[in-house]
Amino acid sequence: MRQYIRYRLPGGCYFFTIVLARRTDRYLVEHIDALRTAFRNVKQTHPFRLDALVVLPDHLHCVWTLPEGDDDFSTRWFLIKSSFSRTLPRSERRSVSRIRKGERGIWQRRYWEHAIRDDVDYQRHVDYIHYNPVKHGYVSQVADWQYSTFHRYARLGIYPRNWAGGVGNELDGSRLE
Repeated sequence: MRQYIRYRLPGGCYFFTIVLARRTDRYLVEHIDALRTAFRNVKQTHPFRLDALVVLPDHLHCVWTLPEGDDDFSTRWFLIKSSFSRTLPRSERRSVSRIRKGERGIWQRRYWEHAIRDDVDYQRHVDYIHYNPVKHGYVSQVADWQYSTFHRYARLGIYPRNWAGGVGNELDGSRLE
């Protein structure tokens, strides 16, 4: 079996992609309050700054910054995923392997993480996060997707409300692929 070594940077900033086991499930938006509660509870016990987030029906993307000296994003994801999973009814199909290990069949076991390298890398990942609902065809304009920190960024004046969509857009989304 292949062993994956994650790059860890104490106090680092990371981009993550977390995906449901079955891409046809819509648990994340159907149970958004449970997901919000899981994030909130973990942030209280294992602090981190949530810089950007988008939640789609079957996956989410986010950028976090960990506290100085802390590189333990794995525990945080374990706690968020398990807390969220406990709120769902036990109706998912599980493989023999998952049953043997006592795992639910809600999430893919692995997730993608990327250590943010500099301000340009940070901005590209935040843009990617906010543009993702358009990329997947859920909405035609970024501002139309409710499960995104885009709205916070727009309120703060970081993005215009019509960013990446609509008349007079400053970005057409092509550099976000």
